Amino acid sequence: MLQLYSKQEDHWQEICGQGSLQLLLFVNERPTSQENTRQIYAFLDDLRMTKDFKLEVIDIGKQPHLVEHFKLITTPALVKISPSPQQTLAGSNLISQLKQWWPRWQAALQTESVRDSQTTTEQEESLSTLPVTNPVGYSEELIRLSDEIFSLQQQKEQLSQQLRFKDQILAMLAHDLRNPLTAASLAMETLELSEHQEKTTQKEQLRSQLYQQSRRQFGIMKRMIVDLLESSRSVSTKLEVNPDKFNLKDLCQDAIAQTSKQLKAKSQIFQQDIPQDIPSVYVDGELIRQLLVNLLDNAIKYTPEGGHINLVVLHRTSQKLQVSICDTGHGIPLEKQEHIFEGNFRLKRDESQEGYGLGLSLCRKIVRAHYGQIWVDSSPNDGSSFHFTLPVYRS
Repeated sequence: MLQLYSKQEDHWQEICGQGSLQLLLFVNERPTSQENTRQIYAFLDDLRMTKDFKLEVIDIGKQPHLVEHFKLITTPALVKISPSPQQTLAGSNLISQLKQWWPRWQAALQTESVRDSQTTTEQEESLSTLPVTNPVGYSEELIRLSDEIFSLQQQKEQLSQQLRFKDQILAMLAHDLRNPLTAASLAMETLELSEHQEKTTQKEQLRSQLYQQSRRQFGIMKRMIVDLLESSRSVSTKLEVNPDKFNLKDLCQDAIAQTSKQLKAKSQIFQQDIPQDIPSVYVDGELIRQLLVNLLDNAIKYTPEGGHINLVVLHRTSQKLQVSICDTGHGIPLEKQEHIFEGNFRLKRDESQEGYGLGLSLCRKIVRAHYGQIWVDSSPNDGSSFHFTLPVYRS
């Protein structure tokens, strides 16, 4: 379309000069639009006031972003860029509208010229009073800068959220580490004092209890430090995965053995359903053990004493195995089920529990690193079932 009017456009560029009345004419390649454009050119040529305006023709097919920027809904359309305010004329009666508005634009142009002549030299040199000599280029630059500003604002918000979350974790860790550290220290001091006493059955029982308490408290501190290290990683950082062939049943048994004491302490009933003939999986063994322990820990923590916990393995497809860990705890509200996998999210009821809400975030990260999926089925007061998939080993 620009080529159709190249001679006329050169004519306008030559005779318009640097006038401050600047117009953009948006056209397309439809025959009706071309005819309207010819009529508009003829009308402007008849005005015989060409030194007061500058016209530029824009093909919407070649520059669609400008259509969005100027919020145009039909063509042809004439946009007055200067003098301000910006104004858009569109529709089949474009020439009639132009006849109506042209005297007003000229009057506004004269008023602006008088006002500009009265400004100081400093004001005249400022960017705000300079005419837009290339309105199309100006609009494109404005769009580009707006996109960059929006992107920077998003990055700033993400960084701010990460910094706030890490500050929160550090503050909680510094506070909560004191409790298990104090308990473990007292246990060790008591053990030291007991060495100076005579050997008795009561002394041996006390020593055994203190050893267990110390191990438990040191284990809590170790988990806190592991969670802190995991949380300190950037959101975009990938886990280092070293996959190999593993027997999933063996990994499950390792995790069950690691959490057996917690199960016994709450008198919970644990059941497992792991078929003997399930294929091997292609995974990072240490990461999957950590994944299983985290999910079992959560099930034990949120299931009341005497409750039930089940671990089930299904051979879903030739390429995937599914692991499900189900409990009879309080359940999770539907609107919160997706958020529980976020690194800084905790349910209100969990605020008094040990930990920082990092476990499920790490679980999702581990599963995704193995190209699997993790999700939860739950309803209030009806327990929760966490499911995840792992890849089958292909020889």
